[in-house]
Amino acid sequence: MRDAAGKGVGVTASAAAVRPGVGGPPAPRPREVPWLAVVAAVYAVAQLALVVPHMGGGLLWDESVYVSQVDPRHPAAFFSAPRSRGISVLVAPLLAVTSSVPALRVALALLSAAALYGAFRVWGPLVGQRTAALAALLFSGLWITEISGSQAMPNLWVALGAVAAVGWFLRAPAERPANWWLAALTAGVTLLRAPDGGWLALPLLLGATGVRRWRPALPALFAGLGLGAAQWVIEAYARFGGIGARLRLSSATEGGMAPHLNAGPALRALNGPLLCRPCHVPLRHPELTVWWLALPLLAAAALAFALRDHRLHRDGPDRLAATVLPLVCAASLSVPYLLLITYAAPRFLLPAYALLALPVAGLAVRAIRAARSPVPVAALGVALALHLGSQYAVLVHNTSGEARTAARYQAAATGLHRLGVRPPCLVTGPRALPVGYAAGCASAQVKGNNRSTNVDGVLDRAARMPTAALGRAHGTPPRYAHGWIRHPLPGTGWAAYLAPRR
Repeated sequence: MRDAAGKGVGVTASAAAVRPGVGGPPAPRPREVPWLAVVAAVYAVAQLALVVPHMGGGLLWDESVYVSQVDPRHPAAFFSAPRSRGISVLVAPLLAVTSSVPALRVALALLSAAALYGAFRVWGPLVGQRTAALAALLFSGLWITEISGSQAMPNLWVALGAVAAVGWFLRAPAERPANWWLAALTAGVTLLRAPDGGWLALPLLLGATGVRRWRPALPALFAGLGLGAAQWVIEAYARFGGIGARLRLSSATEGGMAPHLNAGPALRALNGPLLCRPCHVPLRHPELTVWWLALPLLAAAALAFALRDHRLHRDGPDRLAATVLPLVCAASLSVPYLLLITYAAPRFLLPAYALLALPVAGLAVRAIRAARSPVPVAALGVALALHLGSQYAVLVHNTSGEARTAARYQAAATGLHRLGVRPPCLVTGPRALPVGYAAGCASAQVKGNNRSTNVDGVLDRAARMPTAALGRAHGTPPRYAHGWIRHPLPGTGWAAYLAPRR
């Protein structure tokens, strides 16, 4: 019996040694799925599959302006007062290597997916990894987010920078490196779009002034604003006669910025076009606007629940701030586009959508955790699937429209080359900026928001290099181009008037 007892004890001890939590090492916790990384990867794949292959090999109007500033192979297009140079800085390293537009789009698609991951990862310690991942999914699933990722435009990068900046602001009281990140991101957003940097910083500065634990963030905010705005201020004095003069010219270029409600144009442009100016088009596919109309209601519900939990002492002030501050910053960034201008573009509100996705995702996660049956969870899943499906339908339509526009610019450039208009050359008239970039020519306008020269300047350059004035196929040439030789540009609806060779 002693041997049997000893043997039994030995078996029991051995079993205890390998049984988790009984006399041995604790069982390893199962690794959580890195949902945020999955969302970022899906965002990259969606762009590479649904957007990049269908955009053709050309750039759109605003892209041409931003890219031409740092493209060593093309003359720089006129850079108007409201623009900021951050996106040109972003693409400069890529253009130093190649001028291929498809390569640029692929690189931007991958870079925007990495930025999406980095921006929403900041929020993991604040709201939880799953909430941050769901917020990233809600934002990246929007059709305007999908189409913007591979474009050389600043609005998406402002949105991601704003998300990360607000997150680091909230983490600053507990983490010393957070202030460095906050300063860098505030500078980046301001460099991308100087006015947006100010509208983002305004509520953060007010919060840091009024809340003691946030006051150490003030130097970082001021430093970021100063560094980001330095180039804009220097250029204001170098080109426009000072800050006040640049602001006045910017207002005139935007059609006169003054307080008034711009909700109508913003609503009509929800599903496109990508630029609604003047915005007299009807709302496209109103049945697909449910998400946009529900967004303010969902944000209000998230705020109500956050306030209730705070009153019941179930959540501390940091949890409340993680809901309130994104809402306030989203509202601040929306002010110029909803209350000051008279036209609309879906990309203008990308920063607001990105910030609002955080409290809305928190509301959804709260509902899932509170559900006592699978029915509410299934309903939320169906709603998310319908939302993403509607966004896909709008994405396909608008991507094809953008591709046709870019192809039209390329066709015009090809037609000019066939007519002998090759670098060094000059293109004037409507749409001269994107067509000139596509053709490798300089561009100039004698009137309008992009006026960069006068008639005498055009005629002087026309005497020295091949020059084409663009006009409608069945219209009349510009006044200074009477007597120039008219050539149709097939596939564009335009004609080119070539200056006589001397």
